[in-house]
Amino acid sequence: MSQESIQEVVQHNLEKYFDDLGELQPSNVYDMVVLSVEKPMLAVVMARAEGNQSSAAAMLGINRNTLRKKLQQHGLL
Repeated sequence: MSQESIQEVVQHNLEKYFDDLGELQPSNVYDMVVLSVEKPMLAVVMARAEGNQSSAAAMLGINRNTLRKKLQQHGLL
């Protein structure tokens, strides 16, 4: 899957989210999107790295301590 297609999926779902809200005022959209994308991304990368946090952090381009913190936040540890 290309980066563009991921962007298209996110855009489509955000448009649907706003349509479904109707006249209701959205809130915390940024956090909602980041958390919705971050958890499955971490799970897939950790599986690809066979549980090796150093390898997963390298794949993600983040520090291993940052990865560990995010894994804990999402209940993936």
